[in-house]
Amino acid sequence: MQDDNNRNTIIFVICAALLLFGYQALVLEPQAKRRQIEAAAQRPAATASAVPGAAALAPAPRELPLAEALAQSPRVKIATPALAGTLSLKGARIDDLSLTQYRQTLDKDSPPVELLRPHGAKHAWFADFGWSAANIPVMPTTDTVWTLAEGSTLSPGKPVTLIYDNGVGLRFTRRVEVDDRYMFTVTDTVANLGAGPVTMAPYALVQRQGIDPLLGKNQIVHEGGIGWLDNDLRQLKYPKWAKQGPQSFSSTGGWSGITDKYWLAAIIPDQHEKVEGRYRYAKVEGVDVFEANLAGAPKTIPAGRQITETTRLFAGAKTVPVLRDYQASLKVSNFDNAVDWGMFRIITRPLFQFLDFVYRQVGNFGLAIMILTVTVRLLFFPLANKQYESVTKMKKLQPAVEELKARFKDDVQKQQQEMMELYKREKINPLAGCFPIMIQIPVFFALYKVLTVTIEMRHAPFFGWIRDLSARDPTTIMNLFGLIPWNPATAPLIGGFLDGPLHLGVWPLAYAVTMWLTMSMSPPAGDPVQQQIFKWMPVIFTFVVTPLAAGLIIYWTWSNVLTILQQYVIMRRFKVDNPIDQIIGKLRGKSSNALIE
Repeated sequence: MQDDNNRNTIIFVICAALLLFGYQALVLEPQAKRRQIEAAAQRPAATASAVPGAAALAPAPRELPLAEALAQSPRVKIATPALAGTLSLKGARIDDLSLTQYRQTLDKDSPPVELLRPHGAKHAWFADFGWSAANIPVMPTTDTVWTLAEGSTLSPGKPVTLIYDNGVGLRFTRRVEVDDRYMFTVTDTVANLGAGPVTMAPYALVQRQGIDPLLGKNQIVHEGGIGWLDNDLRQLKYPKWAKQGPQSFSSTGGWSGITDKYWLAAIIPDQHEKVEGRYRYAKVEGVDVFEANLAGAPKTIPAGRQITETTRLFAGAKTVPVLRDYQASLKVSNFDNAVDWGMFRIITRPLFQFLDFVYRQVGNFGLAIMILTVTVRLLFFPLANKQYESVTKMKKLQPAVEELKARFKDDVQKQQQEMMELYKREKINPLAGCFPIMIQIPVFFALYKVLTVTIEMRHAPFFGWIRDLSARDPTTIMNLFGLIPWNPATAPLIGGFLDGPLHLGVWPLAYAVTMWLTMSMSPPAGDPVQQQIFKWMPVIFTFVVTPLAAGLIIYWTWSNVLTILQQYVIMRRFKVDNPIDQIIGKLRGKSSNALIE
């Protein structure tokens, strides 16, 4: 009974997932597209002025080579231990930044990861700061070229100062500082040299002009708009962002920006200042524009006085220790939530802390994954033992159950009564294995989440051929795992297929074997259709996991191995036939029953 319940549960989950994906693809997505088209037809076309600070979206050459886009403005060099790039004097933007401690690929000569790119370049991504005013005719814009008044290279301990005089009584001064990691501090001062008071409001924004089509499609990791506003985590995936209208949140302090899986650009205002956070989207000149901005309250500057506004920009890798250090030192609320901990964050965070601690001790992230898995298994050992004991007892009773089914095949009610009497005599609770499984699910899902979002796994080697745990297993059965000096991807016409669905590496195949063993140790399903489904599941899941990160497959395989060991010990204790003893028996020329006795 318990076995049937477990199998029915799994089948239900699989069918529900298929129905969900089918409903999403065939019903929800067409409806959403139709609503989007109808909404677009009803509203005026988006223009540059529809997005705050979007003068830079005026018609201009797009998708220029990076060098040409950079050459559109005089620049100030940025050089820190973690960052390299330039600051544009045109618009005084931070719009050219690379992460020197992270490479795009594992190749020795691979360039560093690009984070920010200037307007005009493909996939532009930049930060802008400024003031807005309704009745001041001459204000600095994105086309304004500022004067470099102090400094030559922006680096830790060496700020630069920019000045712009509008010629009608206002002098704007911008001081830009950077630390040795990823934090910029932008201090804007406006001096009123005129005869009367003026009123203006500060703003800061992060904007992306065009994104990779794959961004935001990951269902496990959040990519898109993100922020902590109004004491709540705000997340907006790119596809949803493009479909929804503008969103605004009033907040005291907080932060807001745009994130990818591993990288983040976020604006951080004074944590005691009231701001209005906005997420906006527009399609300008055929380019999708995503913007997260923060606007402060209007400030009045009397004649002969000046005001100062300080805003910070985080632009870098989402490493948890760094985020938490800024959270503590700058009092930035919930800044480590820039990492997508998921719905089980109360479990995910401690798991990451332990994983990070183990990694620092052993120096190998793959080993750290395995140690963490063992630790979690030990914590749940008593519960898992009850589950596996129940499964083993059910398997031992399987011959008697099959006999009852055959005897009462025409009387289902009598069959069920006799089976319940059998379970009662043998002191077996058919539902005993369900509760332990339900308790463990959130923990193992949280562990999966940790391994998906943590940047520490990116480009982290394991052993042998696994040089990057965040990438798929590079080996493939198509060239006998490298024994044949041939790249299947180069095959005419079918190269993509051989390097895609048929790219079966060592670890996916190992996972398939361990999955087959764990399922073989359970009682067979009573229904022939279910038997066929479970027979083919290891094969199906082999192709499902093949494109996934090697670190995840190693975790699943190792977890299966621990399950097999625990089940094997219990089955030997109850003297129940099992596939491992069957294999050993065939190798030794003995029956499996002889090994059990």
